[in-house]
Order: sequence, then C-alpha cells, then structure tokens
Amino acid sequence: MSPMVDTPIDASPRQYPPFVHLMARSARGAACAPERQTLQDVTNWLLHEASSIDRVMLMFEEFMWRSRASGVDVDRATLHIATLHPQLIGFSWVWNTSDGFCDEIAATAGARESAAFKNNPLSKVMFEGETIVADLETVEGRSSSPLMGELAAEGYTEYVAMPLSAGGDRQNAITFATKRPGGFPETIAEDTKGLLEVFALHVERHIIQRIARNVVDTYLGPNAGARVLSGEIRRGDGEAIKAVIFVSDLRGFTRLTDRLSGPDVATVLNSYFEVVSSAVLDHGGDILKFIGDGILAVFPTEQLGHSGAAERALAAARQSLNGLRELNQAAPEPLDAISAWRPLQAGIALHEGEVFFGNVGAKERLDFTVIGRAVNETSRVESLCKQLDRPLLITDPVAAALGGDTRTGLELMGAHQLRGVEKAMNIFAVSIDQPVAAE
Repeated sequence: MSPMVDTPIDASPRQYPPFVHLMARSARGAACAPERQTLQDVTNWLLHEASSIDRVMLMFEEFMWRSRASGVDVDRATLHIATLHPQLIGFSWVWNTSDGFCDEIAATAGARESAAFKNNPLSKVMFEGETIVADLETVEGRSSSPLMGELAAEGYTEYVAMPLSAGGDRQNAITFATKRPGGFPETIAEDTKGLLEVFALHVERHIIQRIARNVVDTYLGPNAGARVLSGEIRRGDGEAIKAVIFVSDLRGFTRLTDRLSGPDVATVLNSYFEVVSSAVLDHGGDILKFIGDGILAVFPTEQLGHSGAAERALAAARQSLNGLRELNQAAPEPLDAISAWRPLQAGIALHEGEVFFGNVGAKERLDFTVIGRAVNETSRVESLCKQLDRPLLITDPVAAALGGDTRTGLELMGAHQLRGVEKAMNIFAVSIDQPVAAE
C-alpha cells in the first residue's frame, strides 16, 4: 500500500515542504455552509449531520465555514493527527479564507528530522501538550518562529495552537489564526470551548477509522483490507474470482541465512520485497502474501480485463527482474554495506485460473488469502524456473491472453507434467529485456 496519490496534485497557490505530500483538495468554499449560523447551530450540526460525513477534509472544511458564519473571526485553521503507518507520521488539513481551499496533506517519516518541523510551534503542542499563543502584531510574536514571520507578512494578527485531545506520547492539535485587528476577542476561548469539545470527538472517531484502514491495508493489502472492514470477517466469507496469479521466489535464500546475521538477512529480504512489490502495485496487482522469501499476488481479470490482467502481470514480472538486476549493480545504503549477498535473483511464474479469495483458518484466527488449484499450479510452475534455467515462466492460458505485440519474446519450453495435475501444461519462457507497457 502506497498512501501517496497516483497523480500529484498541483499545490499552487500554496507551497509545502518536500516531506509533505498533498493528498486531496476541496474548493467548495463558503457555499458548503449556511450564510448565517449561531454557535449553537454549529454545535447541533456537529451532533447530528456531521456524523454522516466520512472524510475529515470535508467535515473540517464545513466546520470552519460554519464557524465563520457564526461570527468567529478565524481566517486560517489547521488540524493535525498522528497515525499508525509504515511511511507516514501523520495527516493534516489546512484551511484558509484567502484562497478558499481545504487541503489534506501527509507528512513522511523524514519530517521529524527536518528543521521546518523542529522549529514549528506544533512540535511543542503535539509532543509536550503545550498551548501556543503568538501576538503577530508584536516584534516578539513575529520573530518567535519562521512560520509566525510568514503569517504576519500575510496579514495575520494572532495565532493559537492547542492540543485537541491527549493519547499516549503524542497529542492531536488544532491551530487558528485571524487577521482581525487586535487579534481574537478576549472571550473567544470561553465562547468556543464547548464547540471544540464536540468537534474533538469527531476527530477521534475519524482517527480510529483511519488507523484501522491503515493497519488492514498494510497487513492485508487495500483490496482485502477494504473487504474485511466492510464486514467479511467470518471463516468462509469470500468469493471465487478469476485472476492471473503471480508467484515470486528468491533464489539462494537458505545460503543467505547461513552466512548473514538476522538483521542483515532482513535488510536483504526487504530490498527484494520492495523491488517486486513495487512492480506489482505499479501495474495494478494486489499483493496477498509474503511467504518466507516468496510473494503471492493476483491480477483480477474482472477489474483489469482478460488481456489486461495478463499483460499487467507480465509487465510487473519483467519490471521486478530488471529491478533486481539494477539492485545488484548499484545497491543503496544500508544494503550496499552488507557483504556476500549478491546476486539477488528470483524465479517468477504467471498462471491464470479461478481461486477462492477470502477468509480461511480457525474460528478465532483467520487469514484473508487466495486458495485453490490454480495457486498450487502456479507455485509448481515457479519451481520449474530453476530446472529450466529461466527466471520467468508463464503458462498457456496467460500466453493466450496476451496481445500480439506482448507475445514477442516468448519461447515454448514444451509440455510439462506438474505434480498433482492430470494433463501436461505448455510452459513458456519470457525474455525480461523487452519492456511491456501495460494499458
């Protein structure tokens, strides 16, 4: 699961640091809220209608425009939450009246080490639970941090950052800034206290949902994760699907484990997984399992089409093997510092068939995976890679599904009798040097 958007969103007229990714943007503006509200109206909205909004960005945007309509003189607001994710430290939402946008952004793990993050007042709010108030009409307030200087230059007069809720070692945070001369009214904290307490409950609800999605996507993949969260959690839940099955196995893994330490083996293995899994995801496949040094993935024909699934799977296999070749030639740190791991080589097999995609296991410990004869057959085809001295093998059904141009480079290796399969199966070797562009 990569959390980043496939097509980058143009951030202009805003600018974000390199470690921040713009995930989504809403430009509904003030039209998403009534023209006039009272604070009680906003509270009633939070208690009722807001519960049906399933995206933080849309809820936060409407909350801020409703607050403006109730007379709260806020011109800029941001919301920040931590999350459980292997690549990200958290999500934020940025709203202001200047351009009318509400952005959802994600900060990568590298943000913690950046000067921009360390110098931002939010770090004290999120890690130490402090409340920050900066009078931007004074020299002291403007010079308290680079961000305060930037906001003052844009015409803001006061900035407030506060914890929204507490949990563990880190807080969620919300910030407000105004362009009102003299800053916020003295009564603003008391006037909006109840409003923020109800809003915080919505944020907590969304955090729990987002963490659940992140966890299941990370460990199950986005397809299986979405199905589990939708209620497919009983043994036997699932469906029969037709797919091109992708099986990859690392060559010489036993020898690696004999001569390398456990941490070094993990580094090598993760480097291999990164190359192959990135190729699968790049071409629309769904990774189901990391099994020891093997990878099991599927390219469903219902979503990708009969030819599309075969061509995308083949493109992913070629990209995987070429990626491993490049890794052997120029490895990044810390992999390059490890000795005696080269060369990393893999065998990959592609086969097409019907499989059961769903829950199997014990009553209280389930696994969401694919099972079926076609999976077993694909694994046995992969075992032929070593015997035939070819890194990439495909079966007759996959070869037949390929278009004319994508069949270039196929070499018939004959009919092979697979263990447990009644009829011999035609096996094709594939050249990995010729790239395949999936549609």
